[in-house]
Amino acid sequence: MALAVQASVIIPTYNRREWVVEAVASVLGQRAVRWQDVETIVVDDGSTDGTAELLQSRFGSAIRLVVCEENRGVAVARNTGAAIARGEWLAFLDSDDLWTPQKLARHLAFAQQHGYEISQTEELWLRHGRLVNPRRYHRKQAGDIFSVSLERCMVSPSAVLLHRSLWNRCGGFDPSLPACEDYDLWLRISCNHPFGLLQEPLVIKRGGHADQLSRRFWGMDRFRVASLLRLLLSGHLDQDRAHAVVAVLQRKCTILANGAAKRGRIEEAERYRILASEARRYATDRWPDLDSGGYSG
Repeated sequence: MALAVQASVIIPTYNRREWVVEAVASVLGQRAVRWQDVETIVVDDGSTDGTAELLQSRFGSAIRLVVCEENRGVAVARNTGAAIARGEWLAFLDSDDLWTPQKLARHLAFAQQHGYEISQTEELWLRHGRLVNPRRYHRKQAGDIFSVSLERCMVSPSAVLLHRSLWNRCGGFDPSLPACEDYDLWLRISCNHPFGLLQEPLVIKRGGHADQLSRRFWGMDRFRVASLLRLLLSGHLDQDRAHAVVAVLQRKCTILANGAAKRGRIEEAERYRILASEARRYATDRWPDLDSGGYSG
């Protein structure tokens, strides 16, 4: 497929008709970029609140609207948008977030100037409409971010810009994960690729509302454990990265096992304990000198 535009912006949405209208407007209002060099793709992931009709009436041909018959999750929605995108660069924007008017122009210039295949910008965080400061452990980093990203997601989809060739090599978001699909993808990429960081707050991240994924699913570490285990078994890690993955995986499994035991879910607790033990055994069989690395269990 010929790449016909410089950048494709992909906005997945589900039953957020008012929020997504504002998100789309923030993309169409980008300055210092030629309108014909950018396409805005909105993937309506099976909304039942009239999202598609509102978007069509407000924006018409200014956007490419994909309407899915059923809700299949944000990973599938983002992948669907990327599959039809014609841009050399891919950017994502969650439907409850906004871009500042200079975001895309500043970000493209930064990525091209420094040669980053993937990078992100800083953000402003709003909770219930009020500005808040992220905690220290959420502060973004540049370069090799793999180890720091193991505990929690350190990359915001709304702030990312990545080259099409990198997307093609690393694959998209995992549709089997109902949450933490971004955590999973950034880990797969950061094992071998540095992340750039444009230290300007060019994204407005709006949180605190009830339909955020972090509120819809309990025990988010369940999904992170699944991602870590698959990464460990992928064969893409060197010894040091494998050591770090197993250490974090064991800690998360211990927390999940203890939580399950307190709720009386004895089989689930035992399953996480076995998983942690098997992950350690796999790693030490492959890299015998890891056995002295201080694993718990």
